[in-house]
Amino acid sequence: MHRIFRSIVVFSVFAGAVSLAAQTANDILARHVTAVGGKDVISQVKSISMETTTHVEENDIPGTMVTLDGVASRTEMAINGAIVVQCFTAKGGWMVNPMAGITDPTPMPDDQYQMGKNQIYVGGDLHDYAAPGNKLELLGKDANTYTVKLTTKDNIESTYVFDAATYLVKSIARKGKFQNQDATITTSLSDYRKTDIGLVVPYAFSVDFGGQFSLSITVNKVEVNKTVDPDICAMPKASPPPVEGTATPN
Repeated sequence: MHRIFRSIVVFSVFAGAVSLAAQTANDILARHVTAVGGKDVISQVKSISMETTTHVEENDIPGTMVTLDGVASRTEMAINGAIVVQCFTAKGGWMVNPMAGITDPTPMPDDQYQMGKNQIYVGGDLHDYAAPGNKLELLGKDANTYTVKLTTKDNIESTYVFDAATYLVKSIARKGKFQNQDATITTSLSDYRKTDIGLVVPYAFSVDFGGQFSLSITVNKVEVNKTVDPDICAMPKASPPPVEGTATPN
């Protein structure tokens, strides 16, 4: 009996190893691409515009997220009458955040830009990941998920967790900064829905900043291939300081 039990255990371990080896990271990515609509649908997407509500503690903050594929990404939120803006382009990023004392358009710190520059692509880092020299690695599998690590040519690592049944992304974890402290920033994605052209996108996000802070985002509306000004992320010039003795207009 002991020998039979040992044989079952050895077979189970061997079968699990074979199963994991049979599924490569590229296999999982290919299934993911199919799950979100397929290459033909993705290739048709030139822009995505979203109307959102960000939930922070007991506050609901309206906002927009606009991506012009491969060109720029712009996020805006209206907080207590102040407009917070975050923009990424292929060459750099800038921001306005009156809540943090940044009232004029200001270049984004490089570490922050490196963390978010993939936002200019509709498919993020995953779709066509190898073209810029990124690497994909299968880390593991359990009953419900696959875990895959993406390493960019700049050595930025992101860990993706895929649902084993749907091949949609459940979460993305990446090391970053929160209030100048190192933190693992984890974004969970859910409530996937199909758009009118067949692209499948998440309508719910939750972001955890290393256990120090969290927020959630609800997508209220998605428009694919809406006309978008290619200069959405051109950084405006700072407002000139008022001339001494000049009255400020009401």
